[in-house]
Amino acid sequence: MDSQLNPSKRRKISVRHRCVACYKMFNRREHLVEHMKISYHSLHQPRCGVCLKHCKSFESVREHLNVPDHLSKGNCKAIFTKRGCTLCLQIFEEAFALAEHKNKCHLSPPRPLGTSTQRNPSSSLAGSRLKAMALDCEMVGGGADGTIDQCASVCLVDDDENVIFSTHVQPLLPVTDYRHEITGLTKEDLKDGMPLEHVRERVFSFLCGGQNDGAGRLLLVGHDLRHDMSCLKLEYPSHLLRDTAKYVPLMKTNLVSQSLKYLTKSYLGYKIQCGKHEVYEDCVSAMRLYKRMRDQEHVCSGKAEGNGLNSRKQSDLEKMNAEELYQKSTSEYRCWCLDRLSNP
Repeated sequence: MDSQLNPSKRRKISVRHRCVACYKMFNRREHLVEHMKISYHSLHQPRCGVCLKHCKSFESVREHLNVPDHLSKGNCKAIFTKRGCTLCLQIFEEAFALAEHKNKCHLSPPRPLGTSTQRNPSSSLAGSRLKAMALDCEMVGGGADGTIDQCASVCLVDDDENVIFSTHVQPLLPVTDYRHEITGLTKEDLKDGMPLEHVRERVFSFLCGGQNDGAGRLLLVGHDLRHDMSCLKLEYPSHLLRDTAKYVPLMKTNLVSQSLKYLTKSYLGYKIQCGKHEVYEDCVSAMRLYKRMRDQEHVCSGKAEGNGLNSRKQSDLEKMNAEELYQKSTSEYRCWCLDRLSNP
């Protein structure tokens, strides 16, 4: 009877649970737990420099920063327009600090190399403290319709953008399409190219520090590396690959790969591949993208990959508050900033 007279007593107080990373709201704690288990929020995720909202990729952050303020719950776009860097998406307190930063963040295209077929490093790599090399290949077409990719040009650069190795390559099959509009290559360029087997041996030797034990020692940087490695018939440990086409923060909002051309313009500030593709230019651009991602400052605990929440009991997770869940969560990818802290 009392419940009929006082219906308010029958109402349950609704407590909503807010994700501290992306700010989504959930009616039940178990729903928040499930969200955290699949979102992989961590300190390594890209996030808005204004409201600190976590996003899957930098492209998601860009979309967030382009939402008009009257359509969002904050004023992120207005603040970013005045004090944000359009390349790295950082926010600065003062105009002079932003201007000084832009001078460093906006890079110039690498200067073209000469026209010689093969270039060798000017000094020995013995005792070198290099940690990474970037690789790029250009392909010509084989087969009746010219669709079989064949390696025709290779370039390796170090992390200071010095050429370590660059050569034209003798295709294994007759060339039916030189793809000249893209590669700039002709029959004359390839007639004195190095045999593919020798190229593969040289590249692998550089990556292994000149050792013959077959163990990779340097990080291999590139864009869509599996394609280049397949044409070179090269195998290399996956944990040493740094692929700008597969790195989650650099992918599209739906986690599909971006082109190297787009990434270079959006994150480094200059254009590439306006005419023919230059292997040196592509190598340098991939290396610069890697270093820009590697040099991000994350106050991290050293946790590299995997999700700590999936190793815990559901009942234990549901006892944690939103902040505790976030602290236990880890990224689903190995953040490149960790390359500065330890050996990969």
